[in-house]
Amino acid sequence: MTLLEIDPAMRFVGIDPATTTGVVALDIEGNVLVEKLLRGKGRDVPGGITPEQKVSLENQLFQLLQPGDVIVKEGIANRTPKLITTSKIHGALEGMITRKKLSFDEAAPNAVKKFVAVTGWKGQQGSKERLKGTKEKKAAMAAAALKHFNYSNPSNDIVDAYIIARISLNLYLARESKPMLDTFPYQIEVIESILNKA
Repeated sequence: MTLLEIDPAMRFVGIDPATTTGVVALDIEGNVLVEKLLRGKGRDVPGGITPEQKVSLENQLFQLLQPGDVIVKEGIANRTPKLITTSKIHGALEGMITRKKLSFDEAAPNAVKKFVAVTGWKGQQGSKERLKGTKEKKAAMAAAALKHFNYSNPSNDIVDAYIIARISLNLYLARESKPMLDTFPYQIEVIESILNKA
């Protein structure tokens, strides 16, 4: 099977779950088909998500997903500050994917960073400093997506979802014994680590 023999309607979806969830779908050549930010509708509560927002988020994802989508979602980060809210969102979105009769793989947050060579450090050898705060970390991911894929978006959630969608596409190609699009050694390691978990 060549890339041309793969169903052209197939989509490779990356989901970055949060109160504002980024969703990106790519075609088999890595072209962007969908870039969407999902946010549950309803009243905001500080540091949380209401049941109506959660249902709204689920419904929006349900509408976006299509039969045959190959999906990777980012997993929950260790020591996430809002673990209960994060767990609710992840569980809701996983349930919605399952209800759509689809399956998904999960990429750990560190694997998503590794796929674009973001280490959590900045500076030169011998004078490196840790990236500080969400803003610096997100800026590093945006710069890495631009460098690796010539991809940019003003939303950090969409940038992360794009990188996750690239993982989805490469994971599919690896499972089909086809050449991956992204072949730096660290990218191959990320794909192999997900394959070895399955």
